[in-house]
Amino acid sequence: MRILRLPAYFYPEQMASTHLQKDRIEGFANAGHTIVIYTPTPTRGIDSETIEKYKKIKYEELYDGKVQIHRFSLMQEGRNSIMRAIRYVLSCVIQYFKALKAEDIDVIFASSTPPIQGLMCRSIQKKLSKKQGRRVPIVYNLQDIFPDSLLTTGLTKKDSLIWKIGRVIENKTYEACDEIIVISESFKRNIMEKGVPEDKITVISNWIDTERISPVKREENTVVTEFGIDPQKFLVVYAGNFGAAQGANVVIDAAEVLKDNENIQFVIFGGGSEFESVKKQVMEKQLSNVVINPLLPQERVAEVYSLGDVALITCKKGVGESGMPSKTWSIMACNTPIIASFDTDSELAEILEKTNAGFCVEPEDKQALANAIVEFADNKNEKYTNGRNFVTENASKKMCVGRYIEVCEKCCK
Repeated sequence: MRILRLPAYFYPEQMASTHLQKDRIEGFANAGHTIVIYTPTPTRGIDSETIEKYKKIKYEELYDGKVQIHRFSLMQEGRNSIMRAIRYVLSCVIQYFKALKAEDIDVIFASSTPPIQGLMCRSIQKKLSKKQGRRVPIVYNLQDIFPDSLLTTGLTKKDSLIWKIGRVIENKTYEACDEIIVISESFKRNIMEKGVPEDKITVISNWIDTERISPVKREENTVVTEFGIDPQKFLVVYAGNFGAAQGANVVIDAAEVLKDNENIQFVIFGGGSEFESVKKQVMEKQLSNVVINPLLPQERVAEVYSLGDVALITCKKGVGESGMPSKTWSIMACNTPIIASFDTDSELAEILEKTNAGFCVEPEDKQALANAIVEFADNKNEKYTNGRNFVTENASKKMCVGRYIEVCEKCCK
């Protein structure tokens, strides 16, 4: 099976889904399949030396030639959302023409980033099918529902022109796809309500490598000494982005509420568009109960989440109904209890309750979050350390990657 991939970002670029992409590619290659990739030269989340190195690499092969990577030059991504959108469009135009030259493609594996990729792959599908004399199916990996994500982040309103255009793109994408892989049951319900047949949808959650991510004892955790953290205190960990959808500012607000509680220490590893502003807030408010640093590399996630007596997950009100944070599995794999400032009618709330891995409080409510942290610090309820068993059985790398392979192989048959 020869699989065509047109990712907006690819290794060594760093993003939240880097490990998912790498594990999928490795899984397909180990199963004997070939992946043909057309992607921009890397710029995101890497240093200038790496950027310069890859400017010279236009083609490379990995996994004994099973992964064939064709790179093309494109302007570096900035923080401006308009320029980012322009870069997405330019990337798709270049990928379109390059993909038409691909030979003997059995399946197109498309993703929801950027949201126009589905339409691009629909057009590529028609051309390649005609060229090869047989239909080339599309498997669509839905990690972000567009334009719903624009509504939940406040970037547009329902029935606006952007929303209407987004819905047309969404509908045409779903129509073109032979299989749609969604990351949660809530995603499945969402697109079924928009008319997508259930037999076209497969739910495969985002996963973690449970062999690599496992509990680290605090006395053996190098993060403690590296960042000067008092191991005797009750540690509240938040690791993730600060931006429009995360609602993570509630963590700083709760820390301010609890600034006189000498037993509780917040440990934050952050990034995102608002991170620098948040760091400034911590300094201006003189929150000595907050240790704040940039995100650590993905390979240190076990140290980060094992550090906490509890770990926090947050969202802006209304956002949690349409997504399942992938960090949930990493936290649960470390057997760290979760306090989620998250929509209480969400899939996350349901899973935390079902597995006794933690609980939710109302999103963006600093007092509710602060009260939950204090209550936990006072009681340290042991019933909330059952997460690892659930993750091993339901969100392990081996199981989830295997299901991706099954879906693609079924399409080819």
